[in-house]
Amino acid sequence: MQWVLRIGVAGCFVGHGAFGIITKAAWVPYFAVAHVSEPWVWRLMPWVGAMDIAVGALALAFPRRAVFIWAAIWGVWTALLRPLSGEPCWEFWERAGNYGVPLAILTAVGWRGPLFGRLAPRWPAFDASTRSRLGWALRLVTFALLAGHAGCTLTEARASFTHNFTAVFPHGPAFAVPAVGAFELALAGGVLLSPSLALLIGVCAWKVATETLFVFAGSPVWEVVERFGSYTAPLALALLVATRQPARAVGVALAH
Repeated sequence: MQWVLRIGVAGCFVGHGAFGIITKAAWVPYFAVAHVSEPWVWRLMPWVGAMDIAVGALALAFPRRAVFIWAAIWGVWTALLRPLSGEPCWEFWERAGNYGVPLAILTAVGWRGPLFGRLAPRWPAFDASTRSRLGWALRLVTFALLAGHAGCTLTEARASFTHNFTAVFPHGPAFAVPAVGAFELALAGGVLLSPSLALLIGVCAWKVATETLFVFAGSPVWEVVERFGSYTAPLALALLVATRQPARAVGVALAH
């Protein structure tokens, strides 16, 4: 469980950082929110990218509470830059995997404690209360990222998914893209109301498949890597559901 979530944080930050290193034009409006002039944007991008990659490496090799607190705060801020720069609010929720996964880790290990003390190699005792908190954290994160992506798709707020889909399926029916949005909205509702093991594994596979369309459409593989939180949130919740059965009280706590 811990490794699944830590890999999610690492993938997200390494993938995001790679775009900073190679510089991504789509980031320019986000810097403008902080009143950074464009010449400085191109100078700062590699430094921001290097910082993100460092956070990703620390999440794997040096798991400290401070690392995940920073990852959560930075993830929320970078996701907020989307609506603050004029993009739809769905963009913030679709990136719940970026900030929700480090928040889930903090939910499990606790917010209190030494900031730079090494977190225990094993999770704390998984009593019913801990499982319930972590279960709800992962459930809400998975719901948000699915509903956010569905909102972007249904409102045609993001051209990238339509571009990816039509690049891979050029002769697909016109209703296919909105149908994907409706399907994801149904998945989000299922995760929120009844997160079964089969559903969660299906959600994880679905997210991997749909985000891989970026590569087939000609985008860098980092588009897939930086969305690791969107895969590991449902996968971690699936692990939690799969291991709840030995203790009935734990299962009841997660279900409620």
